[in-house]
Amino acid sequence: MSPNQLIERIVKRQDFLAAAKANSFAAKGVVVQMRDRKDERPARAGFTVTKKLGGAVTRNRIKRRLREAARLTLPELAEPGHDYVLIGRAQGLERPFSSLQNDIRTALKRLHTTDR
Repeated sequence: MSPNQLIERIVKRQDFLAAAKANSFAAKGVVVQMRDRKDERPARAGFTVTKKLGGAVTRNRIKRRLREAARLTLPELAEPGHDYVLIGRAQGLERPFSSLQNDIRTALKRLHTTDR
C-alpha cells in the first residue's frame, strides 16, 4: 500500500465483531485484531477503548493517540482487503508515542506473518 493512501474507517458493529473473531496480537499499548476480508478493497481501521479504562475524557485521549499512531503507521504496513481494529490499553495513555507506533508495527508484522 502506498504511504499516501488513506485507510478507510470501520463504523459498523458487525465489522468490529467479525474482526474480534479473527487473529489478534496484544502489545503493551494496544491490541490489534485483523480480519482478512478476502477482497481487494482498501484496508479499513476501527478504534475502540473499553469503559474499564476510565471516563470519557481518558478514553477519548487514548483513542486520539491510537488514531494518530495508526494514521502514521498503517499506510506502510496495511494490506488491501484487511480490517484492523485497534483496542486501546491502559498503558497507551502513558506510553511514549514512538513506542505506541512500534507496538502497532510489531502487531501488524506478526499478524501478517501468521495470516499466510
